[in-house]
Amino acid sequence: MAGTPGISPSSQPCKPARLLHDSLLHWADAAAPGSRTALVAHGQSYSYGQLAQAARRMAGALHNLGVRRGDRVAIFLDNSWPCVVSIYATLIADAVVVIVNPQTKEEKLELILRDSGARVLASADHLARTFLPVVRRLEPRPAVICSGRLPQQPGIDSFEDAIAPDRSPDTTASGIPLDLAAIIYTSGSTGAPKGVMQTHQAMAFTVRSLIEYLRLGAEERILCALPLSFDYGLYQLLISVTLGATLVLERSFTFPAQVYARIRDEGITVFPGVPTLFATLLAAHQRSPLSFPSVTRITNTAAALPDDFIPGLRQIFPHALIYKMYGLTECKRVSYLEPELIDAKPGSVGKAIPGTEVYLLSETGEPVPAGEVGILHVRGPHVMTGYWNRPDLTTEMLKPGKLYGQWVLCTHDLFRMDAEGFLYFVGRTDDI
Repeated sequence: MAGTPGISPSSQPCKPARLLHDSLLHWADAAAPGSRTALVAHGQSYSYGQLAQAARRMAGALHNLGVRRGDRVAIFLDNSWPCVVSIYATLIADAVVVIVNPQTKEEKLELILRDSGARVLASADHLARTFLPVVRRLEPRPAVICSGRLPQQPGIDSFEDAIAPDRSPDTTASGIPLDLAAIIYTSGSTGAPKGVMQTHQAMAFTVRSLIEYLRLGAEERILCALPLSFDYGLYQLLISVTLGATLVLERSFTFPAQVYARIRDEGITVFPGVPTLFATLLAAHQRSPLSFPSVTRITNTAAALPDDFIPGLRQIFPHALIYKMYGLTECKRVSYLEPELIDAKPGSVGKAIPGTEVYLLSETGEPVPAGEVGILHVRGPHVMTGYWNRPDLTTEMLKPGKLYGQWVLCTHDLFRMDAEGFLYFVGRTDDI
């Protein structure tokens, strides 16, 4: 039987990965101790065994703090070893990951913690100035697990203690794929955070679909200089662990020269970016030519990748397939353009990702002919279950589908679709 594209049959998990953390536990058990690198963070390498062990111990610590199935754990951390451990510890504990951008200010952090009802906050000492005043105002007050030097404050536990060898690992997992895995907060046009609810089933499906169309395998070394609080960054981690590959984690793209050195030193094969990041690369290339021949995949999302970036990116990444993509947090990814068509279909963001479908409707709900502008609708297992605590906003986005009992995502984005089914972004209905 043929294996998943991009994954050799011998490297596939021996049983279905129904929950997001199943792959981590599989690779930890399948590999000889220390033989398979899961993560490189700030120059330090961690094996799948080390990551699984630390995550299971921290899951035990979360359980001791009262975290139970379905409880929310807020993760307010930079891209780091503690952040990755906290994500998988939360999943192993059958809890729900709520990742918060470490640049979030007090007011918005408080809003997210109140709205999510987080039972525990995982953070770091250098962020204490932001999170401590918020935690003091909350009632009930969440427990805190903090890496680094502990603030002088009751109710704060050490991350280092939570993953210590004498910590009992979590063994109580009982989750199923329909359980919530994450609430990903996104700011809409009003600027108020909205919590997008995603189940294990939806996120695991999305990861497999991304792996398929990106043609990825277990040998990948994926660079992530995007924040893990951004779903594009988070999925780099999930993809890497699902594959049994290696994620090379950078705190940010603030120091490009450091990132360039990391690409060369670590033999990076996958480079995810956004247009502003690629603009920085291209500007540096103009001053002093860059070349990263190890990279075989370039991916772009968020804003559209300008067509005039392509020639320069081909010079910088001479062996890379370049993927234009479109998505939104409410379903992670909508479409991608096959890299072989990037010249033939300028301006297009391609077709629906594997296992999903898209179509355009008019404002009155009628199908839109090829070439005309319509509102994009998305159908697939990756569509969110709704917004946390916001049934009013949920009904604006989730609409009855063409088939009985199904719901589709109304993106409120305007697109054209050509006669071959390729999508072209036009704008937002709000803008019109």
